[in-house]
Amino acid sequence: MAKRLDFFERYLSVWVFCCMLAGVALGRLLPETTAWLSKLEFGRGSQVNVPIGVLLWLMIYPMMLKVDFTAIGAIAHKPKGLIVTLFVNWLVKPLGMAFLAWIFMQHVFAAWIEPETARSYTAGLIILAAAPCTAMVFVWSYLTDGDPAYTLVQVAVNDLIMLVAFAPIVMFLCGVAHVVVPAKVLITSVVVFIVIPLAAGWITRTALLKSRGREWFEGTFLPRFHPVMIGALLLTLVLIFAFQAANLTSRWFAVVLIAVPIIIQVYFNSGLTYGLMRLLRVERSVAAPGALIGASNFFELAVAVAITLFGADSPAALATVVGVLVEVPVMLSVCNVCNRSRGWYERGLVLSDTADQGRATQPRNAELGR
Repeated sequence: MAKRLDFFERYLSVWVFCCMLAGVALGRLLPETTAWLSKLEFGRGSQVNVPIGVLLWLMIYPMMLKVDFTAIGAIAHKPKGLIVTLFVNWLVKPLGMAFLAWIFMQHVFAAWIEPETARSYTAGLIILAAAPCTAMVFVWSYLTDGDPAYTLVQVAVNDLIMLVAFAPIVMFLCGVAHVVVPAKVLITSVVVFIVIPLAAGWITRTALLKSRGREWFEGTFLPRFHPVMIGALLLTLVLIFAFQAANLTSRWFAVVLIAVPIIIQVYFNSGLTYGLMRLLRVERSVAAPGALIGASNFFELAVAVAITLFGADSPAALATVVGVLVEVPVMLSVCNVCNRSRGWYERGLVLSDTADQGRATQPRNAELGR
């Protein structure tokens, strides 16, 4: 029986589009209310919008509850798959997106985008690519018959690396793209949207697993957060699109342009990861979710950081939101490719094993001949 996404995840792009319409309508019909909401900040100059900050935290915290750091010990059994995933996630993906953003935003599409706006879009795309996916990875792994335990290891290791690598990567690549990123604000956003929810999720998970058991935690407690997470995501998008209403109505074509480098990045990174895994003879149950982890993005974190750094009505924030718009249909197509190529992938592993066996028997045959 073919595996399918839940109703909400399957039509996520539709919900995002509906939120876009609702947000633009709110921004155009109630401009004073929208302006008042956009000015609510946690302290003067913090750039962290109060309603969006609260909603984003409600989205990120439930995701962190799923991360099991005790699974990291399983790395020793299958290190090659993790090494490939980390190579693509933390080197190829951010550098590749910085290059694609620079090429398309500041050169190929230069006739349609002002230079300052192009640099802001570039910054948003860099932030989007610098954060590996956390939540939806489990969905993609399920759809491709991935190894759930190994997927969990990949997510846990990525989250730990994100604590120390996310901010330096964003600062370096944005600096190369001539976009000024305030170090203090970026570090604050990492603490607020990574460190605190990750620590809170770990403490909550550890305490509840010990007191109530895994069955209750995964079967009763975690499902309670699903509607909260969905509601927070949709309300966040409505507010962001409301703050972006003027830009969207006057520059709607920019959404199409921003989607181009994102789509190219997804297909290139997933193909590269899948190919490298096959070359290194990693089993398919690890390679398929690894390819999807290498291609997808932690768009919730990216949206939060872009808003914190540049404001909710900035082009950088819009660039990260476009990532939400294209993520699901593109990633579903990658899942489809991974499933359809199962035979090709596994034949490659069999041929490699056969060739190895042949090479191993050659010296023995020569010895017998003597």
